[in-house]
Amino acid sequence: MKLALALAAAAGMLIPASPALAAPGSSLTTPRPSADTPAPALVARWDFNAGATAGKIADTSGHGLTLSVRAADQGVIRFDAGTVAFPAVCTTGATLCPRGLMEAPNSADLNPGVRNFRWSARVRVTKAQLSGSANILQKGVAGSGSQWKMQLGATNGRAQCVVTGTGSATAYIARSTVSVADDVWHKVHCQRTSTMLAVYVDDVQRGQTAIPATLSISNTAPLRIGGPNFNARSEMYHGLLDDVYAELG
Repeated sequence: MKLALALAAAAGMLIPASPALAAPGSSLTTPRPSADTPAPALVARWDFNAGATAGKIADTSGHGLTLSVRAADQGVIRFDAGTVAFPAVCTTGATLCPRGLMEAPNSADLNPGVRNFRWSARVRVTKAQLSGSANILQKGVAGSGSQWKMQLGATNGRAQCVVTGTGSATAYIARSTVSVADDVWHKVHCQRTSTMLAVYVDDVQRGQTAIPATLSISNTAPLRIGGPNFNARSEMYHGLLDDVYAELG
């Protein structure tokens, strides 16, 4: 038999085995760059392990994008065991609603244009902590320039990734099929490629939407974490947060 196989191989008669196919309905995991594709470059990271010093949080990627803590109406952001806790949901009838967010200055590395871009955070939140849509990461303002954003939906706490291109009022939203508002830590990340915006939860793709290849994201706005601003109806995040980062390319 071995002799027959050897002769068949020499004659080019053996057919190589087909690669195994993925199981039907299996979820997509975070794609890994091939040997010919450069890995994305880390352009910003805040792990919060050292907490805040004089209201500042260092960028551990080495790119110098220091976060500043901002607060309104007696809001306090707490740093404990390497995580961030935002102010609680405002109680019904309260005259003051404590709020807090963190802000990094505008940077060319956070303006990807039409290039591939990822933004990510670990979150822990309950449905009771959702008083509406909750902004986790946002750079840019809808209807003014361009924007990339990560938020949680108000109804069920499903992660959403949002982009708006320069010169367009159209917002493209990739919505997760699963909720993260279950008081368990989850990694959420958004990924923009040429013609696709995808949302991942715990490294599994949970939603996507098509976008134009020409969609360009570039603005002069700061990056804000935990809320877009301190307006009366701002979409503040009220849960725990850890390990925020962005990758370009």
